[in-house]
Amino acid sequence: MKKIKKGDDVIVITGRDSGKRGTVLNLVSESHVLVEGVNKVKKHERPNPMKNTQGGIIEKEMPLHISNVALFNPATKKADRVGIKVIDGGAKRVRYFKSNGEVIDV
Repeated sequence: MKKIKKGDDVIVITGRDSGKRGTVLNLVSESHVLVEGVNKVKKHERPNPMKNTQGGIIEKEMPLHISNVALFNPATKKADRVGIKVIDGGAKRVRYFKSNGEVIDV
């Protein structure tokens, strides 16, 4: 089970954008996530009439390493570590916040 999933509210803990919050748009690879509104870069793109794209400078989000983001805990309003525990006698695995033990997935 992954500790960070698509749709989670995360906060960047290190790097240029530290302190920014956003939603995980998707998991690019095993170790990289794409976060909405974070790690924006300007990319020079040439026009391509076959794809109907106009050239110019576009701004887009680039992936961040999963170790540079942490799940945002709404109860404490801070970044929090995530653990995984088994409930219902081994039938279901859920994620929980380490600071207060609150279950994320129900």
